[in-house]
Amino acid sequence: MPYTPLFANRTEAGEKLAEAIQTILTQQTTDGAKPVPIVYGLPRGGLPVAAPIARLLGCPLMVEVAKKISHPDNPELAIGAVTASGNVLWEQQKIFRHKQASRWREVALNTAMDQAKSLEAQLSPACPEVNTEGATLILVDDGIATGMTIAVAAIALKKLSPAEVWLCTPVAPLKLLPWLRQWSDRVIVLATPESFLSVSNFYLEFPQVETTEALKYLQEQNES
Repeated sequence: MPYTPLFANRTEAGEKLAEAIQTILTQQTTDGAKPVPIVYGLPRGGLPVAAPIARLLGCPLMVEVAKKISHPDNPELAIGAVTASGNVLWEQQKIFRHKQASRWREVALNTAMDQAKSLEAQLSPACPEVNTEGATLILVDDGIATGMTIAVAAIALKKLSPAEVWLCTPVAPLKLLPWLRQWSDRVIVLATPESFLSVSNFYLEFPQVETTEALKYLQEQNES
């Protein structure tokens, strides 16, 4: 069954998501005290979505780098995810049939962590120093398929002493929402289709985001 695109591109999706997030933040204002938001994009595809959110909220745009840990026999199959800072989340349902399973896991983990650290090294210079204590950290991706990378990124953000961590995305499978809620204080998803194969199916334009483009989003928001 063909999919109907929900968004023209990541920027449009981010603008719509920004409005939803701003509405909820405004409702949370109590006794004149407003939540202090900081937006984190999951690079690279999450940054074009996160940029309009940071722009509307007038707050810093940061990155939290997470990479999937790929099965040694099938690079497309995620067996877990890891952040550049070393937080790890394993997919419990994936069974290793290797006699040297622990060795394969270690190799796969190290490969993913090296990728995450490399990407963070390229993007973090464009991120300012921020005070996360007591802040509302808004973690954004362009879509959620399995949830592994955004969940492990949320684990990392939880360690920064925020008031709350929100998981925000334009589209995610309906059945995944209960699982996502355990990793955050709030989940904001614009569309939750029951039939879900790939995030790209819900975008009219969904090109790969290069590192130079991701860096540009950070620089434009944080240097303005």
